Amino acid sequence: MLLGNPQDSLRVIHVAGTKGKGSTCAFTAYILRESGFRVGLYTSPHLNDFRERIRILQPFIYNRSKEIGDFEGMISKGALLSLVAELKPVINKYNRDSKYGPLSFFEVYTALAFLYFKRKQVDFAVLETGLGGRLDATNAAKSLVCGITPISLEHVQKLGRTLKKIAAEKAGIIKHSGVIVVSALQARPAQKVIYDRSKKFQARLYAVGKEIKYARSKKGAIITGLRNNYKNLRLNLLGEHQLANAALAVGLVEALSFYGFNLKAAAIRRGIYHTVWPGRCELLQRNPLIILDGAQNLASAEVLKKAIRDKFTYRKLILVLGISSDKDIRGICKTLEPLADEIILTSAATARAAAPQKLARYFNRKLYLTQSVKEAQLLAGSLSSKRDLILVTGSLFVVGEFRNAGR
Repeated sequence: MLLGNPQDSLRVIHVAGTKGKGSTCAFTAYILRESGFRVGLYTSPHLNDFRERIRILQPFIYNRSKEIGDFEGMISKGALLSLVAELKPVINKYNRDSKYGPLSFFEVYTALAFLYFKRKQVDFAVLETGLGGRLDATNAAKSLVCGITPISLEHVQKLGRTLKKIAAEKAGIIKHSGVIVVSALQARPAQKVIYDRSKKFQARLYAVGKEIKYARSKKGAIITGLRNNYKNLRLNLLGEHQLANAALAVGLVEALSFYGFNLKAAAIRRGIYHTVWPGRCELLQRNPLIILDGAQNLASAEVLKKAIRDKFTYRKLILVLGISSDKDIRGICKTLEPLADEIILTSAATARAAAPQKLARYFNRKLYLTQSVKEAQLLAGSLSSKRDLILVTGSLFVVGEFRNAGR
């Protein structure tokens, strides 16, 4: 209110869920960009620089050079500093007068993103929820279309200890009459929550696996959307789960046709191909293979395990693993352990990182414990040969440090 509600001027596509939120948002934003729109993209967390969270993709940029980088369009340092200086008195006033306590970093940064996107006059804003949905700062915006990615158990201390309760929080982004909802494949308890919530608000609900389908063929991927059938698609993001995320994104952009935005099939095809989303099943190097993936919960770890087994051939797998202390450490460790021939435990340079000694409790085999990601990187290099695979995962913070150290 103190900023004049800049989010009310935005055309918003809002995405909640447990896994695949960021990838789905990236696919959606790149498709819109290839369709000629200026697109605001707000995601979290970041890999190396928190400016990565606020980006504007300009239409018809095909040059994927180093000058653009992996996070093209991220807010400049000057623009960020200017906005922070402008917002500081407003933030201080709110914190001084509020009965709800001081604003969090995420709340401030979300408000800053809204204001930035409004002033830059983006055509669409694609927003990824931070935690949950119902009480998330991004939920101050009113959406044209809501996307719900696969929901599983996460942040149970804050969101609830059952899939039904967590789904209720995620589905809280469905909050006004007539909004369009596109959902990924869901477990039955989550599916029912989303259906009931959509019915309550008279929302039009479409689902991957029902109205939207996807498959693989010898010539490429196939997505059957709400309006068109897309054959021989090429994705640069690896794994079957990324095809599912792309299918959800196709549903989201095709749903805009209800508002008079009819995107061309060729633009959707180009957007899927050009989508870049670093740190998510990312092939960083060959000989040896180095794969980075910020699998931060049990469901994502299971998807990653399947993607590695389905997509890659190697002699030995060296797992570099670091996990934040508030995650399902036991579940992630037990899921990824069968993949590994050698295991290196590490921790990112953040207060949230679990100590390697804590992770070691969940393994009954020889381990290497390191005190930094850089140390883990050097050790993995010394243990590997050209035919091996180094998998770096467990935390986006670890992935970001590893990725940055190699540059």
